[in-house]
Amino acid sequence: MDFFDRIQLITEKFLTHRAKIRQIKREKRKAKNAALDWIEAFLWAASMVLLLNQYLIQAYRIPSGSMIDTLNIGDHVFVNKIVYGPELLPGFFKLPSMVQPKRNDIIIFENPSYISRGTVFDIAQRIIYMLTLSLVDIDKDETGEPRVHFLIKRAAGYAGDHLKTEKGEMKIRFAGEDRWVSEREYNKQRTLLQMRSFNHNITRLINEDQYPPINASGKVTAWLDRGIQPSQKLFDEASKLNQFADSLAHGRARLETLRKAAPHDSRYAVLFAKERLGWYVPEGRIFPMGDSRDNSRDGRYFGPVKLTKVLGKGMVIYWPARRMGSIK
Repeated sequence: MDFFDRIQLITEKFLTHRAKIRQIKREKRKAKNAALDWIEAFLWAASMVLLLNQYLIQAYRIPSGSMIDTLNIGDHVFVNKIVYGPELLPGFFKLPSMVQPKRNDIIIFENPSYISRGTVFDIAQRIIYMLTLSLVDIDKDETGEPRVHFLIKRAAGYAGDHLKTEKGEMKIRFAGEDRWVSEREYNKQRTLLQMRSFNHNITRLINEDQYPPINASGKVTAWLDRGIQPSQKLFDEASKLNQFADSLAHGRARLETLRKAAPHDSRYAVLFAKERLGWYVPEGRIFPMGDSRDNSRDGRYFGPVKLTKVLGKGMVIYWPARRMGSIK
């Protein structure tokens, strides 16, 4: 057998073997159950959804009115997960990023007040939440309402800032500066507003004339805590309260009264000083606040948030259709 005959024989054997393999695969496909085909397709699609949600873009549903009018209850949004560094696994091993949240960014982060039900449950909840594009949340409380594992707020305070509230209005002393600037001044000083990126609307639910009754209510509570009957004048002033109360202002008035009533008790002095001085944002943290100032449980209640707990940046509202657009 010459050289060319050998080449021909080898080629024929190769082609015959390849044809046989293809035939076997075709037979296997014919024999495969249609249900298995559907399961394989579903698992592949689910894997793609999980990868996209975990590392690139994730869907969230807004559960509360803390960001009105920027984000309304029921808005469905997409969050950029890669910008600040995604987690390698849900809830674990956050990957580093060269980009850090900036002032005015809409950020989503782990709720510091959330009490976990265990690692396995947390991972399962997040996987189901991602697979259903935020439509199904198995993490519910006794009343059937979703437990808030994640919060979406605006990055209001940055490292080195001091923040405090007066009559519900936020005041900030920016890092390296020696004066306090109120949100009211932001609206008057457009240059400062644009420089600091405070170019968003702030919603208030409480009128300024409601703060005397709020303070009076706090004082009444303090005297009753001490077992002392408050004056009728205080009762009359507190009875004028006809709006949703500012719990921070109420608590401050209560603590100030308790401090004066019991100057020997250092607990009241420490707690009141904390309320009066406000919050300082250390390195590696950010201070989140809701745009609806009087309807938001945010950094004023749980303090600055670690940057490692910030999971993404709000990108766009994708539903309902009439509210589609970028988040600013």
